[in-house]
Amino acid sequence: MDTIERMIKWIPPLLSGARVTISLTILSVSAGLVLSLFLALGKMSKNIFINKSCSAYIFFFRGTPLLMQLYFIYFGLPMISTALTINNRFVAAFIAFGLNSAAYCAEIIRAAIQSIDKGQFEAGKALRLSYAQTMFLIIIPQSIRRLIPPVGNEFIMVLKDASLVSIIALTDITKQTRSIQSSTASSLVYIPAMILYLIITAVFSFIFHKMEKKYSVYL
Repeated sequence: MDTIERMIKWIPPLLSGARVTISLTILSVSAGLVLSLFLALGKMSKNIFINKSCSAYIFFFRGTPLLMQLYFIYFGLPMISTALTINNRFVAAFIAFGLNSAAYCAEIIRAAIQSIDKGQFEAGKALRLSYAQTMFLIIIPQSIRRLIPPVGNEFIMVLKDASLVSIIALTDITKQTRSIQSSTASSLVYIPAMILYLIITAVFSFIFHKMEKKYSVYL
């Protein structure tokens, strides 16, 4: 009984950490999706400078560990210039996760766009639409349906990777768990923490599964 009572006391701080984890994930992936659209279109551009710049961005953020990116943005930037200091831990984490997520989502969007039948582009030309109009009025709306499964996977990955923010002392679930473990000297706190992660993951997996079932196009 004593153990159960202790675990109940741990729930409020863990839920507080969960709010940070969920908020960071939703905001980061949302911002990443917006930026990724331009990166994907840029990588598909025939303009060499734009193409190479977007390709380099994607290669860098996909090819280096998210942990190092987070370290650099929070600890490294102030060493380059004090003007680049980000005192707000949540903002620093949001920037790192958003930039990283954009690189992965850009490849997802590019693949979805390129999966659309080329006849759709020809239809746009027949209607005398510009490339931009064809892309935003015909191609991208059709691509959205195909984005749901991979974007859902990316969301879940970011949700779990959010535990990395504890290294900059942002009070997410992992940071709260470590604080409780340190103050109580009990590793049992990891049990409710893992269960909480499982519940959050299950809820969002269910949401994306429902969206996929309703909107996805299976070829």
